[in-house]
Amino acid sequence: MNDLAGPLIASILFAFLSPGMIIQMPGSEKPLEFMNFKTSFASIFVHAVVFLLLLILFLVMLNLHIYI
Repeated sequence: MNDLAGPLIASILFAFLSPGMIIQMPGSEKPLEFMNFKTSFASIFVHAVVFLLLLILFLVMLNLHIYI
């Protein structure tokens, strides 16, 4: 059986946490902007940190497994 939790959770988080797709923090004019489809280095860094923290939460702390 293959454990697909890692690739599935990482793909979903990557899609939702792409800077500017749904939210962007920090925004160019406000701390939080919605659906502006722009990005900056600070925004990429913040989203990468949030992505890694959520991935660690789901895979290590909550020990999620999806077997197919």
